[in-house]
Formats: sequence, C-alpha cells, structure tokens
Amino acid sequence: MRGLLDSHVWLWMLHEPERLSSAARRTIEDSETELWLSSASTWEMGIKLALGKLRIPVPLLDLVGARLDRLGVAPLHVTHAHAIEASSLPLNPGDPFDRMLVAQARIEGLVLITADRRIEAYDVEVCRAD
Repeated sequence: MRGLLDSHVWLWMLHEPERLSSAARRTIEDSETELWLSSASTWEMGIKLALGKLRIPVPLLDLVGARLDRLGVAPLHVTHAHAIEASSLPLNPGDPFDRMLVAQARIEGLVLITADRRIEAYDVEVCRAD
C-alpha cells in the first residue's frame, strides 16, 4: 500500500503511537507500505506552532527533515496539478490543508491515513487512524 500521512498521524506516529488504531499501526509498520508526508503538512504544523496551537519537543526542522529519511517516509511536494485539484474540491470542510491532502492522495493514488472524519466527505480512500 502507498499511504499519505495526515499531519496529526505523523505527530502521533512520532510521539503518541498508542493513539493510532491497530489498523493504522499495522499499515505504518508494514515493510511493504510506502509512506509519504506532504510539504503541506509541514506548512500546517509551522502555522500551528506560530499560532501557539501546537507544541513539539524539538524544532520543526528536526521533527520533519531528519526523521523523514530515518523513518523511510518520502516527502511529497505540492505541485500545480495538486493545487488545481484542491481548488476544484468542495469547500466543506473548508480546511485548505485537508483539501490539499485529499487532492494529493487522489492524484498520486495514495491512501490517506487520518483520524479526521470530515475527510470522508470526499471521494478518497482512507485508512482510519483512530
């Protein structure tokens, strides 16, 4: 399977793996699973840090940069095709980061690993993380 980690799933994976569902944990730990983290998730975490809505024990660069390689998670960069797809999605839910992840998952053929039930309103394959 090829899975795209939602921002909160990335954080849980690193700091609170007990919050992950058994299905999500199995998927993440399966050596056959290709895991991806979107640059949109890094941007979202940076914004939440700046607003005081997120606290992490290390700088964001350490949380993402160094750990991607170490954990075998591939970076997924935002492209123009992703942006166009995201802009074509319904605004409900209105979170632009969620819509970007949905767009990326759809275009790249990835399963979105998330606990956000609002994502289920979109036509995208989901692995429930809670």
